[in-house]
Amino acid sequence: MMRYKLFVNGKFVDSSSGKFFNVINPSTEETISECPEGTVEDTRKAIDAAYESQKKWAKLPAIERAKYLRKIADGIRKNAEMLATTIVEEQGKIRSLARVEVDFTADYIDYMAEWARRLEGEIIPSDRPNENILLYRMPIGVVAGILPWNFPFFLIARKMAPALITGNTVVIKPSSDTPNNAFEFAKIVAHTDLPAGIFNLVSGKGSVVGNELASNPKVGMVSFTGSVETGSKIMELASKNITKVSLELGGKAPAIVMDDADIDLAVKAIKDSRVINTGQVCNCAERVYVHERIADEFTEKMTKAMKETTYGDPLREEVDMGPLVNANALKSVDGMVKRAIEQGAKMVTGGKAEDRKKGFFYKPTVLIDCKQDMEIIHKEIFGPVLPIVKFKNLDEAIEMANDSEYGLTSSIYTQNIDVAMRAANEIKFGETYINRENFEAMQGFHAGWRKSGIGGDDGKHGVEEFTNTHVVYLQYNQNKK
Repeated sequence: MMRYKLFVNGKFVDSSSGKFFNVINPSTEETISECPEGTVEDTRKAIDAAYESQKKWAKLPAIERAKYLRKIADGIRKNAEMLATTIVEEQGKIRSLARVEVDFTADYIDYMAEWARRLEGEIIPSDRPNENILLYRMPIGVVAGILPWNFPFFLIARKMAPALITGNTVVIKPSSDTPNNAFEFAKIVAHTDLPAGIFNLVSGKGSVVGNELASNPKVGMVSFTGSVETGSKIMELASKNITKVSLELGGKAPAIVMDDADIDLAVKAIKDSRVINTGQVCNCAERVYVHERIADEFTEKMTKAMKETTYGDPLREEVDMGPLVNANALKSVDGMVKRAIEQGAKMVTGGKAEDRKKGFFYKPTVLIDCKQDMEIIHKEIFGPVLPIVKFKNLDEAIEMANDSEYGLTSSIYTQNIDVAMRAANEIKFGETYINRENFEAMQGFHAGWRKSGIGGDDGKHGVEEFTNTHVVYLQYNQNKK
């Protein structure tokens, strides 16, 4: 069993608490590692190291910073299989998806390194003669990255890579459910010649480490991915110093299936989007609106597809789906399904935990006869459960899709370009996928509306999130020889 140490100022160090917490394999419920309980003192040391090293780091040409990022990406590729196994073991993700996560992370870091020569300022016309207005993109300073457990390895890179390429330094806090991969990431960083203090890693309780990261005046930006409740708390703490926050929070993605849709394509795409990572993805299809003319055919095919989904211990079996991340997640999903049935929904497959001695497994579930006012249509499920609602026309479908406190991703399935374009213009979500599964590209911009968050990630706009603007008004004397 592994016992890890914090990574602060270029060294692996013991926590000042001397305490550890256990990490559990969600398939077997066995303890697989002990990780340090970071303290406020540990967190402040990491912030101070990042704060001091940032001054010199920002002065490096961006192309030099990019070289360090590429070394980290190379280290990830050399350790890809070990990293994938670590993710599977602590999070329950199937091995093939864990490999995709590792490979995508390395590619993402390389992609962000390419911004060394691409991030640009602006020259703005002045109202005055003999004056230029110049807009620069400048580093913010210390960036705190607070991570979730569902894509824990990739999200290190999503926060670290754009922060470092733009001249910032980072302190990362991993989820206490899935810290092992983050410590393995830190080992890769330690084997490069990245200067001390640029990348720091502190594990521990959100109420301790997370609160200090959000409230410390030396932190210039907090980038958080997780629940609305925690995001609200981070905003409250950050507001004391007017610290910038970037929040990717919950999702309740609607999928609209029109009567002219390619039903087989829609079934496959929605099913894949629903069971990926056991439904524990904020941009998964969380509710399906199906035109009443094709509802029976769609439901029959979707039920068959969900029944055929295989699940089990992804370390030992070739399966489509692993367990939920912990016992609380299993209890939450099962409770939502039970309440939906009490409210009038009909279960056509699944609907209960798998009968196993160990592990947090839940059967792929389809619910029909769902109504718009049900809890399961409005609250995030974060499990392999698909509620289906019928609709009569596009107006009704769009209205129900927009009836949500969330606004991250959405999708529509149709062969009619007029319908697709109208939906794209009227659905109030940060992303809309047309005739494909819900999964974003690194060159896009992953950002939500309403309670799905503030700010965003990826692509040009995601890089710019990690910068401050500095406008210079430059007057000159045209007569001077």
